[in-house]
Amino acid sequence: MKIWRWRPGRVPGSGRRSTGVNGPSTPVGVTMPPLVEVAITSLAGGLTMVLTAIAFWLSYEHLQELAARHGMADAVARSWAWPGTVDLFIVVGELLILRASLARRVDLWAIGLATAGSGGSIALNVAGVGTDATTLDYVVAAVPPVAALLAFGALMRQVHAYLAHRAQTPVTPVSTPVDRPSMGVEVPLTPVETAPVPVTVTLDRPPVGESVQEPAEGPATRELPPPSTPVTPVSTPVEALSTRVHLCPPVIYRNRADQVIRALFGTDFAQPSTARMTEAMAAAGLGGSESTARTARGRVRAREPYLASLPTAIAS
Repeated sequence: MKIWRWRPGRVPGSGRRSTGVNGPSTPVGVTMPPLVEVAITSLAGGLTMVLTAIAFWLSYEHLQELAARHGMADAVARSWAWPGTVDLFIVVGELLILRASLARRVDLWAIGLATAGSGGSIALNVAGVGTDATTLDYVVAAVPPVAALLAFGALMRQVHAYLAHRAQTPVTPVSTPVDRPSMGVEVPLTPVETAPVPVTVTLDRPPVGESVQEPAEGPATRELPPPSTPVTPVSTPVEALSTRVHLCPPVIYRNRADQVIRALFGTDFAQPSTARMTEAMAAAGLGGSESTARTARGRVRAREPYLASLPTAIAS
């Protein structure tokens, strides 16, 4: 008797691991041949155009007969033009919906036009049958406008899919051949022989009468002074001296007239004149008394004596 031993991840009787998903597997990566896809798309587009034309023709002719029976029998041209005032709203609305979908937005006005045109066409085709017709007569009258609406919508959908596919198709850039950079060539350097530069050494001349002993052989030598000994500078710390600055406490004027007169000092690099003071006091609502102004100016100069050093105005 053969005993099966179960192992996690394996199905008895097979050498494959279990995926944990029951049911038939779906092949991934199966694509339709390009020629078959093009043929099906072209056939569907052609049939949609034929269906759209037939449905619009039936609906248009029925509306023309309705117009001829209701006041346009003698005007043939007007009876054939009148259905366009209804059915062309469907065409305009669908085209505007297509434009809005390509722009990735929703056009409510276009949807309203298509709905109004479709609803009006269906209602007029059904109403043109009459009140004594059977149910099947109403169905026959309603089929052409409904088919025209659906067929034209399917046609616009195919056009939108085609334009969206062209917009998403990547464009392969044309590669321009670029010359490869030239490799550097190493050029051996030839040493150039240079002539020795003569060096002239000037020696101190001895006093007159003394003999000069020339060295026997070898270049002239001169003793150089010994190198100087580096001196390490001694840094002396400098104490930072702080200077105290005594600030004067601010002068606070509690009188309103004094405040107005104090604000006038220094505005013209001079002491305020009587006319200037009375004008400022009148503007502040304190009256225009010259004596009050001069008294206030005297109090200000008494509390701040340095203001008296300012030049006096011409009109005091």
